[in-house]
Amino acid sequence: MKTLKDVKIGKTTRVVRIHGEGALKRRIMDMGITRGVEIYVRKVAPLGDPIEITVRDYELSLRKSDAKLIEVE
Repeated sequence: MKTLKDVKIGKTTRVVRIHGEGALKRRIMDMGITRGVEIYVRKVAPLGDPIEITVRDYELSLRKSDAKLIEVE
């Protein structure tokens, strides 16, 4: 299983599944990250957290702990 946390900078990937439950999963989905959407990894902070991504034509910063819940192709 490959997660968003494992995707290299400059790569585009597609969401397969979002793990987690309740409010956490709902918060991720409210940010526009749903099954089938393409995500481009723009950059990673110097210490590795957070990750900056582009999803649905806007930039978003995600914590690594949230990124590892997002399964990608």
